[in-house]
Formats: sequence, structure tokens, C-alpha cells
Amino acid sequence: MRSTVTDTLPPRVKRALTKLGADVALARKKRSLTAVMMAERIGVVKSTYLKVEKGDPSVALGTYAMTFFVLGLGDVLGEILDARRDDQGLLLDVARMPKRVRPPKPPRAL
Repeated sequence: MRSTVTDTLPPRVKRALTKLGADVALARKKRSLTAVMMAERIGVVKSTYLKVEKGDPSVALGTYAMTFFVLGLGDVLGEILDARRDDQGLLLDVARMPKRVRPPKPPRAL
């Protein structure tokens, strides 16, 4: 039975995951590591690791994180949504800025 996650993914996301998997496979091969060696170092079975190389969306994010770590790319996951590089978020912050800034009202005496 196929996962509903796979069925609902937009084509653009599917392509990105497929590319990510292919990039992981290429990085592994450049380091002369077998799929079995990667699976052992990540702490998963070989079939789960092969799902990573296929870009399977049902694989846990922790497995992808360990894959990046084993490949020496442990910092990339933390950089994906770096607030300093979130152009859309920065634009939304600017749009929410008040038109005028008023000084705070003094507290009322009782």
C-alpha cells in the first residue's frame, strides 16, 4: 500500500526529493562508501537507506539528518530555514510594520 504522503506531494517537491536522493548517492560514491556501510553508520537497515537515495518522503527526517552527518554535511540541515536568508519572511515582517509609532501611554493613577 502506498503512502498518502507520496500521493499528495506536489510534483515540484517530488522532483526535489528525487534530486536530493541522487545527490546523497553521488556523495556516498565519491567517498567510496557502500550502501551497507552507510546504513550501518546511520543506524538503519539497508532498505531504509536505499529509500533515502530514492528520495522517499516516508523516511524520517532524523534518518536524512544522520545521512548528512555521516557524509560530513551535518551543518546543512540547520541552514535550510535560516531566518536571515528567509526573504519571504523578511518581506512579511516589513509589511507588518506599523505606519506610525506612538509613545506608550503613561500608567493611570488610582
